Amino acid sequence: MTRNLDASRNPLAFFGAELRRVRMAAGMSQEQLGQRINFSGDMVGKVETCERVPTPAFAAACDEVFAHLDGLFMRILDLARRSGGASPQWFRDWLGAEQEATSLRAWELALVPGLLQTADYAQALLAAGPDTMEDELDDLVSARIERQAILDQRRPPELWVVLDEAVLHRLVGSQKIMHDQLQHLAEMSCRQNISVQVLPAGTGAHAGLNGAFVVAGFDAAPSILYLETAVEGQTIERPAQVRKAALAFDRLRAEALPRGASRELIRKVAEERWTE
Repeated sequence: MTRNLDASRNPLAFFGAELRRVRMAAGMSQEQLGQRINFSGDMVGKVETCERVPTPAFAAACDEVFAHLDGLFMRILDLARRSGGASPQWFRDWLGAEQEATSLRAWELALVPGLLQTADYAQALLAAGPDTMEDELDDLVSARIERQAILDQRRPPELWVVLDEAVLHRLVGSQKIMHDQLQHLAEMSCRQNISVQVLPAGTGAHAGLNGAFVVAGFDAAPSILYLETAVEGQTIERPAQVRKAALAFDRLRAEALPRGASRELIRKVAEERWTE
């Protein structure tokens, strides 16, 4: 089914509308275009309907296929990234880093990380924010889910996540939302490039009690750090602080349950605690 979108709504909606237009003009199906650009046909469809944000690799591949458009898709994507969409200004520096990273090491003390959230979980979480206006909620949820497109690209980053066990037991939204979120978390942890480990509640004092963080690694640039705070996040490039966070992550990961045992625990909590 075709989802009708207002192409003037934002640059990403325009990207999707233009991609659909030129694909159909070329007589290609979504699956055929996906084969040409080394992405799935499903990914092509979701970009066209603005359900997924295109990565630089996706846009560049489209420009190769439709070379007569003189780099149109990379230009639209650059506009979208500079405009920042619904993301707050302080988060935009991190968004660019997240899209280019080859590895992401995330520690979460309170919530499921944004890259692994379901739309319903994200909506319930964002709706609880003191500054969230009702008329902007849908855009905020879409912006969060669009970030997850990096996990569907041809060469996705390696994602290592360590969660405090309390995350599995904290009610966000409803029991169904929590059940579906934990099942999604377990399913995503089965991907080859995604590792999810749970730090047991009985661990006691540990290196992550001061707050959540993510360390982004790159092939040809120094790693950088994103810190969560009570007011807004901070992107940090100072090597000493990045190394300190990386060491803390290694310690947390060493104390966490292995991947298989963590997946079993996540599914167990989903069924025993969040099934009505």
